[in-house]
Amino acid sequence: MPQTLGIIGSGMIGGVVARLAVAAGLDVVVSNSRGPETLAGLVAELGERARAATPEEAARAGDLVVVAVPLKAYDRLPVADLAGKTVIDAMNHHPDRDGRIAALDAGELTSSELVQRQLAGATVVKAFATIDFLHLGTLARPAGAADRSALPVAGDDADAKAQVTRLLDLLGYDTVDAGTLADSGRLAPGSPVYVQPYMGERPEGLSPEEAHRWFLASPGVPVPAARVKELIDTAH
Repeated sequence: MPQTLGIIGSGMIGGVVARLAVAAGLDVVVSNSRGPETLAGLVAELGERARAATPEEAARAGDLVVVAVPLKAYDRLPVADLAGKTVIDAMNHHPDRDGRIAALDAGELTSSELVQRQLAGATVVKAFATIDFLHLGTLARPAGAADRSALPVAGDDADAKAQVTRLLDLLGYDTVDAGTLADSGRLAPGSPVYVQPYMGERPEGLSPEEAHRWFLASPGVPVPAARVKELIDTAH
């Protein structure tokens, strides 16, 4: 089991992962593109188990490393410092934010295969990419809880997927093996398992402001492993 989790990208998803990790007794090294000094508030909140660093330092420090930056920054990840590491890819391709990426548009690669190609010396596992940041925090449950949710995990290396499965169990989630990185397209934005099942059904007729308030107040809906598998199996 990892003792230190490195996190590159300490925004919404990265920040929640850091909070879950500290609550589970792990040390965390958080980083972003703006510099360690901008993470003082998060580190103060997390307490003595956390410290801020550069992405390169977080990569070197982590027994496992979570990457949760916009996909458009995938080619600025610290390749040399991530070599030999299991890297958890929490990124998704949103063209309106990330721009067009030819290999993805052509269907030649999934976004995680693209990341793996960039990080040739690391082992990439897709996880944390199908749930929104709010419900990632609110739906975490202890092992054995009747209302425990599951998250899909995809990767090409069985040992790396096992490492990530153990981490997710520690953080409060069961897992479903979603196959290889080539299969991870079934987890992409717009797929049946992406975000919506964990949010639950939003009431109709809400204004944008009302919908945002509903989202922030919603505790989320537990999605057990059997249901996650069903949703993955319906994707193409």
